Amino acid sequence: MKLVVAVVQDKDSNRLSNALIKTGFRATKLASTGGFLRAGNTTFMIGTEDERVTEVLQVIKANCKIREQVVTPVSPMGGTTDSYIPFPVEVQVGGAAVFVMPVERFEHF
Repeated sequence: MKLVVAVVQDKDSNRLSNALIKTGFRATKLASTGGFLRAGNTTFMIGTEDERVTEVLQVIKANCKIREQVVTPVSPMGGTTDSYIPFPVEVQVGGAAVFVMPVERFEHF
């Protein structure tokens, strides 16, 4: 058995949740916040049999899209900010950060 932990952008959360249910995967959703953009994320914890890991990864990939977003960087942490002028930059957001871990034991009460 494996535990798949997928951190996805909130915009993709409902679509992924519906797709997981449709394909027979049960998941626990947790609200989380990203460190880089400090934006809302959803973390899915999905327990599955070893032979279904590829299938769940395909569902995640099909429902979590990478997109471009314009952000204004925060001011530098050290030094003076007198000459710091923040210019908006375009970054890629979305997609999914996925971790697959072995599960030694699973029980449902």
